[in-house]
Amino acid sequence: MLSHFNFTAILAAPYGEQLLKGLQLTAWLTISSWTLAFVLGTVLATVRVSGNAIAERFVAGYVAYHQNVPMLVHILLWYFGIPTLLPEAAQNWANAHGGEMIFAGIAIGLCMAAYFSEDIRSGLRSIPHGQHEASRSLGLSYLGSMRYVILPQAFRIALPPFINHTVLLFKNTSLAMAVGAAEMTYAVREVENHTFRTFEAYMLATAFYLAVSLGLMAIGAAMAQRTRIPAR
Repeated sequence: MLSHFNFTAILAAPYGEQLLKGLQLTAWLTISSWTLAFVLGTVLATVRVSGNAIAERFVAGYVAYHQNVPMLVHILLWYFGIPTLLPEAAQNWANAHGGEMIFAGIAIGLCMAAYFSEDIRSGLRSIPHGQHEASRSLGLSYLGSMRYVILPQAFRIALPPFINHTVLLFKNTSLAMAVGAAEMTYAVREVENHTFRTFEAYMLATAFYLAVSLGLMAIGAAMAQRTRIPAR
């Protein structure tokens, strides 16, 4: 029965080039949304432990909203809803520069920032209060204390759940196909539609996502082992 399978048929031109383009767009979507999620998540976590009640409530509301609404809904809202609020010139620019990728990346980044912020906040809460007092006694401001003393330790503590959510972010990039983003899952579906090689096409997609996810987890495990804070 295996003799009926032909994986080379979906890798031959022009399908191989289409899959490669999908892989590249998946990488772009993952990196861009991860960068947004990491930067915003760090800011949100820092604000939430600042002691400002109003700011803390705002961040808590942001996290609750993004954690309780499906990511697909976020992507659809950003692609179909948000552009209608923009000036016509901005809409035309987005349409001419791959708006489906841009808005999907923003939606995924904003959503995952809520999860990243909780990971970082758990790390911040694990830092003894004496570390804060010691850094402030050295003349560092609140932001300086966070940047040079507290956050580096918090990142090391929060690394395991942070890696898990990074893998989740990578897998969720496949949802961008719902708005026409030609990432890997979209490319695989298009190849399957043209070749009728359903098993081969989706097995290739399965192998791709499994390999990258396991690779990310392995890298995360190595980083966690390398940066682990020794027990005292």
